[in-house]
Amino acid sequence: MIVHRLSSILALVAAGAAAAETPVVVITGTRTEHVSFDVPASIDVIDADRIREGQARVNASEALASVPGLVAQNRQNYAQDLQISSRGFGARSAFGVRGVHLIADGIPASMPDGQGQAATFNLDMAERIEILRGPFSAIYGNHAGGVIQLFTQDGKGAPTVELNVLSGSDGTHKTDLNAQGASGGIGYVLDVSRFDTDGYRAHSAATRDQAYAKLTLRPLGQAKLTIVANGLRQDDTQDALGASWASYLRDPRAGEIDITDTQTPKRTLADRYNTRKSIHHQQIGASWEQRFGEDRLRVTAYGGNRDVIQYQAFSRAFQAPVSHSGGVVDFERDFSGTDISWSTVHHLAQGKLTTTIGAEYGRSSDERKGYENFIGTQFGVKGALRRDENDTVSNLDPYLQTEWDSGAWQLSAGLRHSRVKIAVRDHFLSNRDDSGSLSYSHTTPVLGVLYRVTPRLNVYASAAHGFETPTLNELFYSGAGGGFNFRLQPAYSTHVETGVKARFDETRINAALFQIRTTDELVVDSSSGGRTSYRNGGKTLRQGVEMSLDSTWRHGLSTRLALTTLRAVYDNGSRLPGVPNANLYGELAWQEVQRHYGAALEAVAVGKIYVEDSNTDQAAPGYGVLNARITANQQWKGWRFKQFARLNNLLDKNYIGSVIVGDTNKRYYEAAPQRNWMLGASARYQF
Repeated sequence: MIVHRLSSILALVAAGAAAAETPVVVITGTRTEHVSFDVPASIDVIDADRIREGQARVNASEALASVPGLVAQNRQNYAQDLQISSRGFGARSAFGVRGVHLIADGIPASMPDGQGQAATFNLDMAERIEILRGPFSAIYGNHAGGVIQLFTQDGKGAPTVELNVLSGSDGTHKTDLNAQGASGGIGYVLDVSRFDTDGYRAHSAATRDQAYAKLTLRPLGQAKLTIVANGLRQDDTQDALGASWASYLRDPRAGEIDITDTQTPKRTLADRYNTRKSIHHQQIGASWEQRFGEDRLRVTAYGGNRDVIQYQAFSRAFQAPVSHSGGVVDFERDFSGTDISWSTVHHLAQGKLTTTIGAEYGRSSDERKGYENFIGTQFGVKGALRRDENDTVSNLDPYLQTEWDSGAWQLSAGLRHSRVKIAVRDHFLSNRDDSGSLSYSHTTPVLGVLYRVTPRLNVYASAAHGFETPTLNELFYSGAGGGFNFRLQPAYSTHVETGVKARFDETRINAALFQIRTTDELVVDSSSGGRTSYRNGGKTLRQGVEMSLDSTWRHGLSTRLALTTLRAVYDNGSRLPGVPNANLYGELAWQEVQRHYGAALEAVAVGKIYVEDSNTDQAAPGYGVLNARITANQQWKGWRFKQFARLNNLLDKNYIGSVIVGDTNKRYYEAAPQRNWMLGASARYQF
């Protein structure tokens, strides 16, 4: 079947006329600069225009919607971050991003255990986002079912100052102020923003403050030093929780009613327990890159801290067992790491041999406490202590990548050995001692071959082994109210992919067929009130097709189509929850010849999504929505002005935007907004 599908794709490719296009340069996957057309992997690049133009630049899902193989959902819940999955990896995450490796300016945005937060990405100053799927992701080690890497712009040229303002439905506002430029050989970028919203769903208001700074220096002729610092602050971000199917049908915006509430009318669970989360995150990192002709040394180091306090929806009775750790999670995390690599180029057998050898180290340490979420009859407050422990996670990963390029052929190979250590020191001994440690290790090999059929047609194949350790959040609880789950084992996967990359007259096509077999898949054991425990399930199989088609037409018109079909099943035949069997993005855009005006119509379609492993509960139905945007800009002396208007969900559909996989209380569903609008404007002055 794979051969037949590939033959059909090649036939489609052969039907076009060939022409050149502007090359897109990437580093994700090979760790060296490469034209994406010549990388034997599925990789997409989202440029600054697609990230910024006509977008709020609040959630990475705004830009990632157009990438095949990737599902990025805004949960309408800023207490839980985005849901991002790559070929099904990461779909079951209860909050944050797992299974997909996040990197910003060369610094990991994923912790050593694999859990990451896309909210730390600064989209206002982004230059591009590179998205890697498939076997080559494994060279990034643990939890690399895919890789999303963001690069911000360097400060250069004459100084500029820019102000952006935005307003939209549901009391949404954002103000962003930034400055950039270069002086005395030092490039600088500064950015501060505030975003606030009342939220589409009940009890989902949020305020987010972000700050960002970047300095680039060239102290030596062939050296570059980059220093990046950022901070994020969200105080008392409301958590809307999930809703049952009956509650969703009654009112998509409302939360789940607490039937045990004695008030009339009864309050929702979110209101009664005042579910919320506060996040304070700050970090700083530096990268030194030194070139010696074609060779390169790169050293990166970073550190930071993250403080979180979360109030959950647990009743007094649910917290009664002595083993329960309460309804308030409170932790302070310090994290740090370094990555050192050396790339060298040699000429071998009439070809070019590029080899990179390096090692990555990361460490995070949590002071974690748990409290009851009540005092007397009052809920949503910090009560008695129920948990007190230190959790430490570290990883040490040496890696090697090599590539030989000669004429029509390119051969690539990589090897990474990952060792992840987890230690728990329990100081709250009245409910038993949960102290202990775990150590996981695995070697992930990657192989790839690319053949240039013509200068405008490449075919490739690649294969790899990968693995996913349990994250701290997946280890914290055992089933039936138990403590730390020391029995969880990593999931192991084998990836194969074959693909085609072609360039036509003003058109580019990328297509890939892939298969992934996984053993000891980590699956939800039970989930209730924000607390989820996991177990190792059986084997899984993922088979799919990805295709993207970008075309430029006459009269300023352009189109983009991104299509994914994915069959993701357990060995018993049931489908993996949280993974749609198909999703599609289509866009028809127009740009006036002088680029003063533009408009676009976007179509997004997502297939049915099962919500638990047996596939017996009500699945989230598939949906299709239309969005529209218009943009304008003007230039006057040193000023540049921009405006945009966006109308999402034009047809005003009710639909489930994301699901909470395996919720024991069957509160799986998180509604997406009906028709909503957004207006934005900016003014930039160049000195």
